Amino acid sequence: MLYLVTLFVLIVIQRLSELRVATRNYKWAMAQGATEYGADHYWLFIVLHTGWLLGWLVEGWWRGAQLAQLWWLWLGIFVTAQALRYWALTSLGKQWNTRILIVPNADRIARGPYKFIPHPNYIAVVLELLSVPLIFGAWWTAIIASIANAIILLGVRIPAENKALNAYTHRE
Repeated sequence: MLYLVTLFVLIVIQRLSELRVATRNYKWAMAQGATEYGADHYWLFIVLHTGWLLGWLVEGWWRGAQLAQLWWLWLGIFVTAQALRYWALTSLGKQWNTRILIVPNADRIARGPYKFIPHPNYIAVVLELLSVPLIFGAWWTAIIASIANAIILLGVRIPAENKALNAYTHRE
């Protein structure tokens, strides 16, 4: 039970800290004249991540709050995802946000993991949504959150980002 609650608290602190940074970056971007895209779907991510957090906590507790047989593998994937996540976030600097913001005259980031892949933070989130529940054998949460994330990312979020970038590119 201690491992379950400890990881839950650490991830909640991480998420709240990231939201503080995102809020600070949002204010900076808006002061630069940024335009926000896709605000109408932002609530989906709040529901997804809140449901995921509560889901693996409850399912993990229901399954006895024990570490799964391959917990070390899932924990390793989670740690790797965090390394990728923070590499992406630090590469974006002030331009990182949980929202889609296009800052006029800002350069498109092509350093760090963005040199190699277009959406490294989303890859980190995919790995995280899958691996954390599986540390505690919460496979229902891993499956449901992963499918919901894929639908939101592929069906809504990435198309909205591409539309925003396309609109910005054609404004220049």
